[in-house]
Amino acid sequence: MSKQPLLTPYTNNLNLKNRVVMAPMTRSRANNDGNVPTNDLHGLYYEQRASAGLIITEGSQVSKRAVGYIHTPGIYSDAQVEGWKKVTKRVHDNGGKIFIQLWHVGRISHPDFHNGALPLSASAINPNAKSFTPQGFKDTVTPKEMTVNDIKTTVKDFQKAAENAIKAGFDGVEIHSSNGYLFHQFFSDCSNKRTDDYGGSVENKTRFLFEVLEAVKQVVSEEKIGLRFNPSLHGLFGITVNENTIPTFEYMVKRLNDYNLAYLHLSEPFTDVSEVPYAVTEIAKHFRPLYNGTLMINGDFDQEKGNKILEDGYADLVAYGKPYISNPDLVERFENNLKLSEWDQETFYTTGSKGYTDYPMALEYSKE
Repeated sequence: MSKQPLLTPYTNNLNLKNRVVMAPMTRSRANNDGNVPTNDLHGLYYEQRASAGLIITEGSQVSKRAVGYIHTPGIYSDAQVEGWKKVTKRVHDNGGKIFIQLWHVGRISHPDFHNGALPLSASAINPNAKSFTPQGFKDTVTPKEMTVNDIKTTVKDFQKAAENAIKAGFDGVEIHSSNGYLFHQFFSDCSNKRTDDYGGSVENKTRFLFEVLEAVKQVVSEEKIGLRFNPSLHGLFGITVNENTIPTFEYMVKRLNDYNLAYLHLSEPFTDVSEVPYAVTEIAKHFRPLYNGTLMINGDFDQEKGNKILEDGYADLVAYGKPYISNPDLVERFENNLKLSEWDQETFYTTGSKGYTDYPMALEYSKE
């Protein structure tokens, strides 16, 4: 029997032992004053999952202004860099590779995180969403429209965070330009009403992202940089699809062919968009012909669907989210066709080891 596509090596830029990727997932375990990742929790959590071809960490804020959820680790302070060094060492000592996801939530935040100051965004438009604050979920507010100086400062924040990531021992970085967060707020007509160089035309709406990419590649080689997009996100995080949405993403994807990136990470729609005008329902199939580099796909994949999309040639890598929460040895389970453990949603964003580092390994199961 031929080997499952998911379990075959991938060598283009990344040199991965398999094509199973651990997707970035917020887990809210950095519950300390400095939002520092810890060896006993984060270190163990990622070490347990080191058999993945590639691990992408949870989103890690590039500055204090970038935060929007409680207990998420950052990558802007010396203490955070030292904390991440322990994590990357444990992953590398177990034969794994790990990228960090660089994150700025923009308007999906709350003044509680910023000493009363408004969150930043492309335009002063409330997403009418929820922010997970120290006092629980609160309604978002109308953000502050970023000045050009705010934008330039944020570009430097991403560059510095990327530099810190390399100091911390990461194999690369993923720029979180997805899921309704800051970059997505610039891409979308519903959240970007600017009339300067960062609004209006597709070139202007995407300018901020490409400025960040150019800045990051000054400190991290291109083949160690990934980007994440969610083109058909609709009805979540204040984002709605319109006639300009998919053409904007098509423009960016084509332009990314000019870079020698580690990968482009795309998400299938989070919700049913089959009846949504202008949305695309099969993201990998739609964008594969437009992109020449490594394409990673994410979105409710199981073992069978993951193998199928690789066989069909629509993607090179498959990222798994929730299955990796409850199956630290997901690769071994795929290899031996073992039953997967169910995840406990109640512990997704709690603190401590419960529902984080206490899921069983496959050796505790019999083959089915």
